[in-house]
Amino acid sequence: MRDSRLDPLFAEATVLTGVGPKVAKALARLLDGSPSGGEPRVLDLLLHAPSGAIDRRARPKIAELTAGEVATVEVEVERHQPPRSPRAPYRVVVADETGAMSLVFFKAQAGYIERLLPLGERRWVSGTPELFDGSFQMVHPSHVLDAEGLGKLPPVEPTYPLVEGLTHGLLGRLARAALERLPALPEWLDETLLAQRGFAGFGASLNALHVPKTPRDVAPEGAPLTRLAYDELLANQLALQLVRAHMRRGAGRSSAGDGRVSRRIEAALPFALTGAQTRAVSAIRDDMAAETRMLRLLQGDVGSGKTVVALLAAATAVEAGRQAALMAPTEILARQHLATLEPLAAAADLRVAVLTGREKGRERADVLARLAAGEIDLLVGTHALFQEDVVFRDLALAVVDEQHKFGVRQRLALASKGVAVDVLVMTATPIPRTLVLTAFGDMDHSALDEKPPGRAPIDTRLVSLDRLDETVDAIGRAMAKGARVYWVCPLVEQSETLDVAAAEDRFASLAEALPGKVGLVHGKMKGTEKDAAVARFVSGETPLLVATTVIEVGVNVPEATVMVIEHAERFGLAQLHQLRGRVGRGAGRSTCLLLWKGPLGETAKARLETLRDTEDGFVIAEKDLELRGEGEVLGSRQSGAPGFRLARMEVHGELVRTAHQDAALLLARDPALTSPRGQALRLLLQLFERDAAVRLLRAG
Repeated sequence: MRDSRLDPLFAEATVLTGVGPKVAKALARLLDGSPSGGEPRVLDLLLHAPSGAIDRRARPKIAELTAGEVATVEVEVERHQPPRSPRAPYRVVVADETGAMSLVFFKAQAGYIERLLPLGERRWVSGTPELFDGSFQMVHPSHVLDAEGLGKLPPVEPTYPLVEGLTHGLLGRLARAALERLPALPEWLDETLLAQRGFAGFGASLNALHVPKTPRDVAPEGAPLTRLAYDELLANQLALQLVRAHMRRGAGRSSAGDGRVSRRIEAALPFALTGAQTRAVSAIRDDMAAETRMLRLLQGDVGSGKTVVALLAAATAVEAGRQAALMAPTEILARQHLATLEPLAAAADLRVAVLTGREKGRERADVLARLAAGEIDLLVGTHALFQEDVVFRDLALAVVDEQHKFGVRQRLALASKGVAVDVLVMTATPIPRTLVLTAFGDMDHSALDEKPPGRAPIDTRLVSLDRLDETVDAIGRAMAKGARVYWVCPLVEQSETLDVAAAEDRFASLAEALPGKVGLVHGKMKGTEKDAAVARFVSGETPLLVATTVIEVGVNVPEATVMVIEHAERFGLAQLHQLRGRVGRGAGRSTCLLLWKGPLGETAKARLETLRDTEDGFVIAEKDLELRGEGEVLGSRQSGAPGFRLARMEVHGELVRTAHQDAALLLARDPALTSPRGQALRLLLQLFERDAAVRLLRAG
């Protein structure tokens, strides 16, 4: 139940004067990200932060004006100059004791201008002056006011992200009306923190944000927005840690292994485990042996050996007489995992099977029967794993790979296939440290930050698309020496159809230049066709594979040593890093060519240069965050990860750790939030709607 004090804020925005059906519709488009998903509310307006401000405090005389600088000037209206032709503007000459200037209006109605600027009257005009023919003019002043109107003009006017049908002035008025409905709320932040940071209260900070006294009040790094961002981050951390505490209280089941299966797997590995892999396996075994449920994030760069860690975790479940499941987002990736796991599982007598949308009829029925009977130790598959008729005899461990491709409910569905199932979530997308806390603060965390021994660095080069013919010639020469080459086609907007068309065009031109040597794989092909194309590439029959980003995850061909990414400027940093990670998996030297088309913007240039200069996924992730912001890096909308409305990780990231520690300390002292501060924090959770998220977040 929501605290009744918050009811005025959760009322629909239509209660505010000025919000009729038309404005409500525009607000719904603007505030599309509101967690309610329904009609925009008063609270949504308050949490819609300004993106900047116009400083109207300057009150110069006409002679003191500076072109391009906003000014508010007191003038007397001297004469009107109506246009001589329909295309000419309407001019009004105004003056003060230091000089004169023109106010210019295009497509203006004479009657309206005469009423706005009556001859001989004094008015205040606010806008941006410019020089024209040696004297100042102001084209379409933002405000023309009498003395009473000037009294109501905000000296610093906030500007907001807009959609068609809304103006900065209207949003400012609505925000001020929304502020009047803000109830007095108890302080939920720690007094020491408030004093240390110089934060005002929640209400005062919102007030400073929407009725700023200086432009600094609306800046992301200014005190008002920083305080509100901290509130949002604290609500997020509290919600995550409450979930974690709830999961720990829920009975777990100990799955302690004796190491017999794990030892056989390790003996069959062609290499020794890295230190990072050994630490991760040890932490996972400790978690599984405990009486509480495991919820662990295994973060590892491309090629850092997560699949082997997952197999050793599954071995622990099998040693305890139970079963494990590994869920991947695509069929290609599920079958790739199977190909990696099968030889190792065979050496350890571990019974592995696969279940995707492709297994049908008798084949599927057979897998399901063996699973229910306990004759399958590890089931690898796609989201087909959590369909209703999939029944495990005793599922101990659920491993979810590339978790950001799945929604929270899907992870829940898999974890509910057994009793107190331990969950291991894996991602090859390096996530900056601050975001690990905001998105996975309820999880324990292992990072595989070492490459397996013997991996040579990848030589990454930036090549202009103007040199395409040279590139194709060089690829031909490399293939003649036995190289396997990926050629990834551009991301064309967000359209799979267009992406496929781009790949098909490039396939046609390369097949002409290099006949009989080129294969094609994209997301619109049938599973069997994709497998056949990849198989021909693996065998060397077609040593050049043209692909869309379908190969971003899961195609593992150690013989592939060249990666060409066409229109690299259209891809995000994390995605470029993932794609590059498809090569450099064998002992031979690998090359990645980033083909770019100019002119390059600053951000695209920074992305490509970062990729050229480093292979460290964690460094790349931090740079990606700096360039794109957290919503993009996490893909929040798709993943069920928190989409923040006020906090911006690139600015407020350093507050996350403070919020994490604050929440942990608080819940250690007051786990049920019953103290006065605890009660105030319940209001905070409700304000940022993390109270509802708690039910969903139980999947991890």
